[in-house]
Amino acid sequence: MIGSIISSGIISPSWDNLFAVIIGMGFGFALESSGFSSSRKIIGTFFAYDFVVVKVFFTAAIVASIGLLYFNYLGLVDFSTLYIQPTFLASAIIGGVIMGVGFAMGGFCPGTSLCAAAVGRIDGIVFFGGMFIGVFLFSESFPFFENLFYSGSQGAKMINTVLGISPELFTFLLVLAAVGMFSGASWLEKRVKKVEY
Repeated sequence: MIGSIISSGIISPSWDNLFAVIIGMGFGFALESSGFSSSRKIIGTFFAYDFVVVKVFFTAAIVASIGLLYFNYLGLVDFSTLYIQPTFLASAIIGGVIMGVGFAMGGFCPGTSLCAAAVGRIDGIVFFGGMFIGVFLFSESFPFFENLFYSGSQGAKMINTVLGISPELFTFLLVLAAVGMFSGASWLEKRVKKVEY
């Protein structure tokens, strides 16, 4: 949203770096405050004893969606200036599976591993180092994977346009899904033995 406000001329582009630092620090603080530096807490999602990861990210999605709608309504954000990452279906599915397996095995994603490394957790440092090795190996072997990487191109798509509904209706359905998920997760957490961190 900040990027769109800056590109619209409401805020000077000279503030780019300051906003990047502030948002980055806020994001890191939110991760650490939510317990995301603990791989045991994160892995709790896979064993159904702790759904804080799902709850935090669902909350973030809701806040961002509603925020964008209001900013657009107030004329502070122009949806046409927002960058939408193009979808490459085959590589997205394969990459999602690889990341999911790594998430389940290591207990971290790239962002949470950096959060754990920043507070001195050895497992986070090792995971973060392994991620850099993986990025290096992938970049060096990219010509071999290039055709697969760009296969299944879908262009820049939004879920609401794929479903043929308005952004407002999609956001409303997302909020309902979140409420249902929060209720279901809390019900499940009470019935699964919790692990001490």
